[in-house]
Amino acid sequence: MASSIGIMDSAYFVGRNEILSWINNRLHLNLSRIEEAASGAVQCQLMDMTYPGIVPMHKVNFDAKTEYDMIQNYKVLQEVFNKLKIAKHIEVSRLVKGRPLDNLEFLQWLKRYCDSVNGGLMNENYNPVERRDKGGKDRNLKCSLKSSKTNIMNNTGSGNTVSSNRTSGPKQFRSSGAAGGANSSAEIQALSKEITELKLANDLLEKERDFYFGKLRDIEILCQAPEVEDAPVSVAIKKILYADDAKESALDEAQDYLDQTMNVIKAEAEIED
Repeated sequence: MASSIGIMDSAYFVGRNEILSWINNRLHLNLSRIEEAASGAVQCQLMDMTYPGIVPMHKVNFDAKTEYDMIQNYKVLQEVFNKLKIAKHIEVSRLVKGRPLDNLEFLQWLKRYCDSVNGGLMNENYNPVERRDKGGKDRNLKCSLKSSKTNIMNNTGSGNTVSSNRTSGPKQFRSSGAAGGANSSAEIQALSKEITELKLANDLLEKERDFYFGKLRDIEILCQAPEVEDAPVSVAIKKILYADDAKESALDEAQDYLDQTMNVIKAEAEIED
């Protein structure tokens, strides 16, 4: 099913208001912008609603603010996709940036997939608030216990060590810290430069993608015009536009259709003559 949702599928023409309404109604949320779902938590719960219990909600962080926490949510989602054998690659590095277009496209795909499973009907037996609260409480409890345990060990087990190393420790720290700081600074600068270059390359790719997508959309609109919609060439072009992602023979199929149609037209013309 995932591979059959092509770039020209009607799923990708669903507006953001409809997507937001779909999310808010099913999950009892109040999102006003697409990018508010960039953390991946919403997507995890939509899959949990479609396949109740399939998502380990205690691993989903609805308070994710950093890219690291968001990536962890998408890892959970990708594991669910793998478990369900859904052949869909998640572009995590783009989604966590919060760009509206990237997140809208992914949510459009997700809506199409979920609707294909449940027929577009809402699961009345699913309690989204309860599932979110359970996950959040489990997560907070584990973090609290882990933090408390760490503090206790630090307070009880390291008192003598601190006092015995009070004179020698700071000197060692300064010498190693200075070298480590210089190395860290150089690494940070190198990584920052690499990130900037990657962002520029990504922006260029996005512009190129939007450019060619616009051309494909113009071709589709032209082929849908009543005057030429049923013309052999238009039908052949639409066979290519609407082909599945995994289908490699779309061009051959379109060419065969065009050849057969033209042969029929030629034969009819010869009979009339």
